[in-house]
Order: sequence, then C-alpha cells, then structure tokens
Amino acid sequence: MRHDFETHRRQAANIFRAWGMPAEKAEKSAGVLAWADLHGLESHGIALLVEYNERRLTRPINFQSKPAIVQETPVSALIDGDGGLGHEPAISAMETAIAKATPAGVGVVSVRNSGHFGALGYFTTMATDHELIGIAATSVFGVRVPPTGGAAARFGTDPWSFAAPAEPGRPFVLDMATTTVASGKVRNKIVEGQLMPPGWGMDGKGVPTLDPKAVMEGGFLSPLGGAAESAGYKGYGLAAMVNILASCLSGSTLITDPNHSKQPWGLDVGHFFMAINPALFRPIADFRADVARFCDDLRATPPVDPLEPVQVAGDPERRVRAEREKTGLPIGPGLHRRLYQIAQESGADWVLSPLDFTVDSFQFTDGKETRGKA
Repeated sequence: MRHDFETHRRQAANIFRAWGMPAEKAEKSAGVLAWADLHGLESHGIALLVEYNERRLTRPINFQSKPAIVQETPVSALIDGDGGLGHEPAISAMETAIAKATPAGVGVVSVRNSGHFGALGYFTTMATDHELIGIAATSVFGVRVPPTGGAAARFGTDPWSFAAPAEPGRPFVLDMATTTVASGKVRNKIVEGQLMPPGWGMDGKGVPTLDPKAVMEGGFLSPLGGAAESAGYKGYGLAAMVNILASCLSGSTLITDPNHSKQPWGLDVGHFFMAINPALFRPIADFRADVARFCDDLRATPPVDPLEPVQVAGDPERRVRAEREKTGLPIGPGLHRRLYQIAQESGADWVLSPLDFTVDSFQFTDGKETRGKA
C-alpha cells in the first residue's frame, strides 16, 4: 500500500486535528512524521499515531499547547512545551538555536514539559540547511532499558543526532538510538505480526527473545552494544549523557523518577538542541569542502561485498527518499487497519486508500486486535 507524500502527510494532520490540535500545529507535526517515512524511518513516521493514541487515552496531552521561551540569553534559550507533543516546540527550539548561531556562532536551546517529537534527524538537518552543524538529544517516556549489570529498566531509547553540512544536498546526518534498535521498530513488528531479528531485546527475565510483545510487555530493549561483555556499557553511557543534556539541563522529570512527571499535562519530556556556526573557526565553504571530501574518502573504501558499497550517515535515507519520491510511501496492512480504526474513532477524514474488508469486524482492546464477524 503506497501513497504520495502529501496524502500521507494529510492523513496524519487530519488525525491530529480530530484530537483537538490547531490546524497550523497539526500541519507541522504531520510534516515531521511524513518526513521520517519518506526517508525510510518508519519507526518515527505515521506509525507513531498508534502510540500517541494509546498515550492520550491514559495521560492528558495538551493538544492546544502554546510553547514559549521562559528564559533567554544571546546564545541560549529555555522553552516550555506546555504539556503538548514535541514536534512544534522542537521546531521552534532548533529555529531559535539557528537564529542565535548565525550571528553569535553558537545557539543552545533546552526544552522542558514537552513530548515525543519523531526523528531527530529532521531537526539537525534544519541546521545544515543553514550551513550550520546541528546537534539534538531527547529524553523519552517509555522505560525499557536496564543499565549495564542491572535487572530493572532505567532508560528508554534516549536518542541523539549530529548533522554537518557537506556537499549540497548530501549532509552528514547521524540519527541514532542508544539502544540496539528504536522501540518504534519493535512496535511495528507487533502491528504487522512479525518476529524481531536476534539481538533486539529480552523478555522480562532478561532472556534474549524474538517476540516483540515479550519486549514491549514487561521485557527489555537491548542497550547499544548488548551485554557488558560486548561493550553494552557504551550504550549505557551514551543514554546517561542524553538524559543529562535533555532532562537535567531543562529541569524535566528524570526518567528514573518513579512518579515520572512533575507536570499535570503531558509527559514532561526534555530536549536539547545546539547549532554551531563553522565560521567561528574558518570559512564555511572550506569546512563544507573538507566534510564532503572526508565523506567521499569513506565511501571510496573498498567494500567487503562489491554489491554493497560503503556509505556514510545520511546516504541510506537519501537513497530511500529518492525511491519513495517516485513510488510513494508504503504502509503495511496492519498499520493501515490501525490508522483507519483511529480515524473512525476520532472522526478524522480518511484520505488514504480504502480498506478491502469491513473494519467493524475488528475490535481493539488494550492495544490488541481480535477478529470478529467479517
């Protein structure tokens, strides 16, 4: 099932609006999700509407939030997200960092009282579009990762991203979780009824498993590096770094806090954004030329498999984008059904392809699907 980018984006915006989000905010949020799907990052695309729908039913989310700067200097700002989802405050934060870095050389923005915002690469590439280096990190709400040597979860996927301008249209863009895989990929396996590859996670007893439900229902995601013997402490350390930057700087609720939220609204997730102007050190054109040459040198490395050339961060996503701009953005049948169900329940206009069965024959209870009379 494939749709063009605009139809894909419009469906997400329709659902956001049906949940009470103002039109302009809905368009921004939907654009972030559609961007992720366009680049092959399905764990952070329109599939997130399934998770957002579950969360809005269990914890208040302020869909009419009004993010605002509450503290500011010439090179920094603190933004309060007002208990909403994180797409709009994250966009505002990186725009603010860019605006400060252009004249001052650096811009650093912290965000508190926010929520999930999709793929970090969307925001760091905002900086490269202005010939700046972009850095972003965020805490998360779901606690599914134990510290190395621990038998209880204390972290989430706790991602971070780094992007640098290089050859026009080909920036270096690293966007990664501090776990072996993003939780959204595990969630998508559940939606599509598929098993996970080895190494993604463990059940509630810490035993490696291929069952995504065992991970999401009381189990654990594997930290980057896996067990202590395979350097899992590196992922543990990176996750701690992300939480210090995103939560401790902003004053957001710590992921280790058993009460988890200081705020009456939303999830109180914290974000960190930074933009650096290379002109602080040398002409931007010279910096870009060196980054481009460095990346090309890496690509020129003789590959182990001649059919699999060496790539740098950002290359796989650009290749997927070029293909999907021609063929459309795919949606699996399981996700297609879930989105239709959410649209029906919320009263959102349905603009994606029609389903080929009677959706009323499916019921969804506590996130589980059962088949009834077709």
